Parts: sequence; C-alpha cells; structure tokens
Amino acid sequence: MAAPDVDPNRVVIEGVSPEIEAGRFPAKAVAGWPFTVEADIFCDGHDTIDAAFLIRRADEADWREVPMAALGNDRWRGVTVVEDNARYVYTVIAWRDLFANWRDEITKKHAAGVEIGLELTEGRDLVATAARESDRATPADRKRLKALVAEVNASDAEADRLELLLSAETADLMRSAGIRTNLSRHVRELPLTVDRKAAAFSAWYEIFPRSMSDDAERHGTFDDVIAKLPYVRELGFDVLYFPPIHPIGTAFRKGRNNTLTPTADDPGSPYAIGSEEGGHDAIHPELGSFDDFARLIAAARDHGLEIALDFAIQCSPDHPWIREHADWFDWRPDGTIKYAENPPKKYQDIVNVHFYRDAFPAVWYALRDIVLFWAERGVRIFRVDNPHTKPFPFWEWMIRDVQDKHPDIIFLAEAFTRPKVMKRLAKVGFTQSYSYFTWRNTKAELTEYLTELTTTECRDYMRPNFFVNTPDINPYYLQTSGRPGFRVRQVLAAGLGGNYGVYSGFELCEGRPVPGKEEYLDSEKYEIKAWDWDRPGNIRADIALMNRLRRNHPAMQDFTNLTFHNAWNDNILYFARSTPARDDYLLFAVNLDPHNGQGASFEVPLWEFGLPNEASIDGENLVTGERFVWHGKDQHMWLDPQQFPYLIWRLLPFAGAAT
Repeated sequence: MAAPDVDPNRVVIEGVSPEIEAGRFPAKAVAGWPFTVEADIFCDGHDTIDAAFLIRRADEADWREVPMAALGNDRWRGVTVVEDNARYVYTVIAWRDLFANWRDEITKKHAAGVEIGLELTEGRDLVATAARESDRATPADRKRLKALVAEVNASDAEADRLELLLSAETADLMRSAGIRTNLSRHVRELPLTVDRKAAAFSAWYEIFPRSMSDDAERHGTFDDVIAKLPYVRELGFDVLYFPPIHPIGTAFRKGRNNTLTPTADDPGSPYAIGSEEGGHDAIHPELGSFDDFARLIAAARDHGLEIALDFAIQCSPDHPWIREHADWFDWRPDGTIKYAENPPKKYQDIVNVHFYRDAFPAVWYALRDIVLFWAERGVRIFRVDNPHTKPFPFWEWMIRDVQDKHPDIIFLAEAFTRPKVMKRLAKVGFTQSYSYFTWRNTKAELTEYLTELTTTECRDYMRPNFFVNTPDINPYYLQTSGRPGFRVRQVLAAGLGGNYGVYSGFELCEGRPVPGKEEYLDSEKYEIKAWDWDRPGNIRADIALMNRLRRNHPAMQDFTNLTFHNAWNDNILYFARSTPARDDYLLFAVNLDPHNGQGASFEVPLWEFGLPNEASIDGENLVTGERFVWHGKDQHMWLDPQQFPYLIWRLLPFAGAAT
C-alpha cells in the first residue's frame, strides 16, 4: 500500500497578517518605517519551535530573514524596516528547533537533580549532526561545530560538558547554523507595496490657481500661485493641490452657482476639460505656459511643497478626443452625446469616456499616458476624481504600470461611496483614500470609525485622507458651528489622521451654504474668487500649530498608533498618539460642541508608563507652552469653545524629557 500524501509542512502557519485577500492584493508599508508580520504558528506535541519571515525586493532573488518572537497563544511577530520605495515579496517559515528543545529539557532535569549523562550525549550528537549535515552552516561554522564536539568529547567532567553545551555561544551558533527540522513554509509568497513617506503622512492644501490673483476681475496665473507659496508653507502644508488646470470647454458652460445661463465673463468649471486649445495634456492658456508650470514646480520644491494635480477622466463636449475618437464615448439614439449625471444632479458640461467596446484598449493607454505626461513634468501626486465610477481592472492595471516606471507616484482616490467599494479601490492600488471623516461628528461616530480604520485589516492597505471640506462639500456641521467648529474639525483632522486636507477658505471660516444643501454659495467652482487672507476671525494660527506639531512629534506620524481614553462626557473626544517606546506621548481633548462649554473627568494614562494610579507625572500644554504636574490618574478638564475648544498635552514621564 502506498504511503499517504502527507503535507510536508508539519509546523502549522496560518492567520498571517498582513495578507490581503489571500495574497491577491499587496499590503502597504512605508520606506524607512517598521514593517510588522504576524502569524499563528504551532506544532503537534511540546517541542520547541522557531519562526521567521522572509522578505525581498520583487526584482531581486535573495531573501532577507527576519526573526519572529512568540507573543503568547501561538501568535508570533517579526519586525523589520523596509528601506526602498519599491515592490516587495514576503512569506513566513517555521521549524522544530531540536537543540533549543534539548536545552530546555536538560536545564529542567539538571535543576531537579535528575541524571543527565545520556542527555549530554544527545546534545553533543545534535551538534555533530549539524556539523555534518546542516545546509545553513558556513565553512567557518562547521569548523566551530566540530571543535565544540571535540572539546565535549575530551572533557571528563559532566559539569564541564554541560557548561559547554549550554553556553550562550553554543546557543547562538546552533541558532544560526543548526538544522531546521520539519522546516515549513507558508503556502503563499505575499506582495507588499512600499511607498515613500508622503503616502502615509502629508498635509494637503487645495486652491483654485485662477483665484490667486487676489482680484476677482483678473484670472490668476502660475506666477500668482508662486507668490502664494510662502503663505501655504507658513501654514505648514506640504502638498499644494490644484483642481484641473486644463483648457475649459464652452459648450453648455456653467455660470455662477451652477446655472445654465453663463455670462460672457464666466470662466466655467475646470472639470469641463477640453477645448480648441487642447485636452488633458494642455494647460488653460490664462494660467500660463508649460515653462511657467515648470517654474512653479521648482519654486514649490524650494518651499518644501509638492504640487498635486487632479486627474479627472471626463471631457467637455469640446474636448479634442470627441472629434478624434468618437468610439470612446456614449451616444444617444438621437445622435447626441450623453452627458454626465448623478440624479438629481446634471453635469451638462461634462461627458464621460467609455472603457470597453471599441474604446478598449486604446482609451486605457491614452489615460495612462496622460498621467505619464504630467509625471515627466515633475508631478508625483495625483488626486483622482470619482474613481469608483471607472472599472476596477483599469485602475489596477494603470496604477501598477505607472508605478513600475515611477514608484514614488501617489494616487489619492476621491471616492465618497460605499465602504466595500472604497476599500476595493485601496486594494487595487490607490495610495490614499478619501474617507467618511467629513461626516463623522459625534464621539461615538468618530470612535467607531477611527477604531475600524486603525485596528482592522484595512489598516494594512487603506490610508485615509481626512479632508475637512472640499469645493463640493460644505459640511452641515461647519455651516452652523461658527469659528469654534472650524477649529474643532481642524484639530480632529490633523490630530487623528496621518493624511489630511483643507480646501482654501476653511482657514477663513468660510461656510456660507446653498440653503438646505452641503454646497457652498457662490462656489469657487464656477467663478473667480478674491480672498481676504487676513480676514478677522481666521484660524491660521490653529492650522500652523497643528502642522508644526505633526512635523515635530514622531508620535503624530504613524496613523495606526491612535488610542482612545476615558473622558466622561459624550461631547469631549479624548485620545492619545504615541510612539511605541512611549518617549513621545501626546494627549488630545476636543470639545465637539461648538456652542457650549463642556467639562469632563478624565483619566491620565499612567498605566502606559508602568506608574500606579496615585503617581505624579510631568506634562506640557502644547497650546500654551505651560509646564505642569498631574498628581494621580483622575483629573478634570473644562473646554470653552470661544477660548480653546481643544487642549493638547505632552506627557513627560522620563527624566530629562525634551520638549
């Protein structure tokens, strides 16, 4: 009778994390940051096992081994730093460690006074077998192993043999050169996308370049934007994002407040892309030339800023593609082109391309080439408009192809849609994702949503970007909250998120709505604005403070290190951001009620530092700069929205802690 077909992986490896859709999609990490792998690893019996994970760049052959440590309940963890902005592959291995098991058993027997003469012979034999048969031993290792065997054999004293075999040097040698019995391997090699830091940690500021002249009667230029770069940098942002900068069509052009009756002076919506001057690979003439754009890219870089462009896959009826590639569009039975709709909203000035039928694959290549066109001109960040209305296979192919050429390119998915759709876009390759933060206002909503984002599987592939507002979204909370509400939402977005964004005008507390709608009255999408950047009541100081704290404090740079703590008032959100070593520990308390003062008893997390409940701890108020001492775990706070709707403290539990 033939032997049964037995799984060679005697050591069980399961529950690997991160592992996205059984390896169908890559997990995400950041170059220069720790990358953690966990797995459930166990074996039959009571033998000692050991484990590691293997990792390599996808374009290289050699694996690097990272040791894993047991956490308890058969869960293991290993941590390494991935250095390169590139694609990686990783997997998990585990084995029975017979020598480590022998060391454990003989130590217990010797301590109990049990005879160990035979056990010493077994230990020596394990070393001798490693010297002869281990495929991991180098020539130098084999020489050391053989010398150890000879020394054990030459020793007459049992105590000496025991000391030789139990020495730390012997343990290290057998760990690195010994035989891995029943070496088992996870069934899959898993993909990993390692992005640059700005993928996980960035602060965005959105402007309409045409409004940067400070004169509603004059169309702004790239030179006007260059003049505003110091303002943006002083606020502390690092990404300056533009809506589409391409020529704007005239057919069905929208007038002010989205009317269908524009005047001759109305500039139209920049999302109606394309005219006789060109399409997605052209610049709106009134903004400037490609030389002007190149100067802007260089000037932004000099100010520590990156320019992000909008990639909107839609066309004005005047777009050159409609004449050149009619088969890329949908046509109605009466011969008219079908314009975009999101009932009851109508976008008569926009038509959408088709991705299949006769348009495939030409339109896919054309759209990819648009991204590559702007990448060649120095753009490395793209905000993608409504990606959930385009095919997932297109995004998976396009993003992979572009990043194979330019690994540092970042794609932000502007998709306010169903949760599973948003997560799928992140899985297929989008570097960042818009989120529901804009509509999470209560303590329960924020706690539940942030807990999901930071503790469930999506933390391994989805990086949210917390925009406080957008040209399309004037949240009801901001319409009714006054200045305190703008300060609240700013500190929440910047304090809770790794990535967050602000649409200009927010710092001026601009919130005039179209009655009954989450839309701005006199929207900048349809007219040129002239902002008074020094308008009384602005919150520029709050924005600059939060961006400064984000830059200066390592605790602020890992989105997943968020912890919510107890504050006994449903109007006060109380949370911490901390480094793993607790050497940078920040506490945030935010009054979510913009109209009324709120107080709460709260707990100082002394337990995080191994301190008893009655201990004292030094702290610093990062809003005022004052130093203080808290005595005991239980404290009380009061937050007046007209004064400080939020407080930020840094705990200083270590002697000589720096500010």
